[in-house]
Amino acid sequence: MSSIRDRVKQLVPTQVTNRVRESLVDYGVRTSDRRPLPDFLIIGTKRGGTTSLWNYLIQHPLVPRLFPAWNTKSSHYFEEHWRRGEAWYRSHFPTVRHREALENRHGGPVRVGEAAPLYMFHPLAAERVSALMPSVRLIVLLRDPVERAYSHWKERRTNGVEPLDFAAALAAEPERTAGERERLIAEPEYFSEPYDWYTYRARGRYLEHLHPWLERFDREQILFLPSEELYRDARATYRRTLEFLGLPSFDLPDFKVYNDRRSAPLEPTLRAELTEYYRPHNEALRQRLGLRLDWPDRVA
Repeated sequence: MSSIRDRVKQLVPTQVTNRVRESLVDYGVRTSDRRPLPDFLIIGTKRGGTTSLWNYLIQHPLVPRLFPAWNTKSSHYFEEHWRRGEAWYRSHFPTVRHREALENRHGGPVRVGEAAPLYMFHPLAAERVSALMPSVRLIVLLRDPVERAYSHWKERRTNGVEPLDFAAALAAEPERTAGERERLIAEPEYFSEPYDWYTYRARGRYLEHLHPWLERFDREQILFLPSEELYRDARATYRRTLEFLGLPSFDLPDFKVYNDRRSAPLEPTLRAELTEYYRPHNEALRQRLGLRLDWPDRVA
């Protein structure tokens, strides 16, 4: 099905594609009362393997893609599109009838979700998710924050929105993002590109951003996955995720890496500075979650 959609998108002019998409969104909203809310969310972390894990999951016959987003992994409802309302959010997910058809064909149960790494970092997302979906299951990928920050900068650089080198971008982060978190809280419908784009250092203080989620959700509802384990043994991490979601085992032919960005190694002095900066944050995270997290900052 996805290959057919890809061919159609290549053949149809952008304007027509947009009109078709708008019609599908409208249809989704009009049928939103028949569309259950998702069963799971991958909430982070950015540059931690969320795209890869999402693509592995949607290859499972009981994990349908988003509708009508087609080839995206998130609605971005709980951060960027909050103003659109619940009916708009529900429009992205399959109908009860569609779910039942999949369950009958493949022996159920169906699990529907989305992956949005900004959710973990947004100051209001945990409160919004818990109010709407208190029983949802949450998946959190955690990557060595030094590598995560550098990878985040590489992505912004590649996308043409980061003119500064990594050291300069880290130095400019406080000024670039000053007041943005406070504004997000004060203005619930506001969306901040600087808060999404330029928070290289801040996003790696994981426990700080996980506190609202840990306060609102039972520990049994949250699966923490070290990104390094996903990179080292994707098959085992995939199996663990399926078990967490209550899905039957399903073997994939391969585990392609998505959104990988090769580049020169991080400059040693900057690496050492960031490693030392994150050391107390990482240790507090290990203690709170009871995870090993074998990152280079760990003292043997």
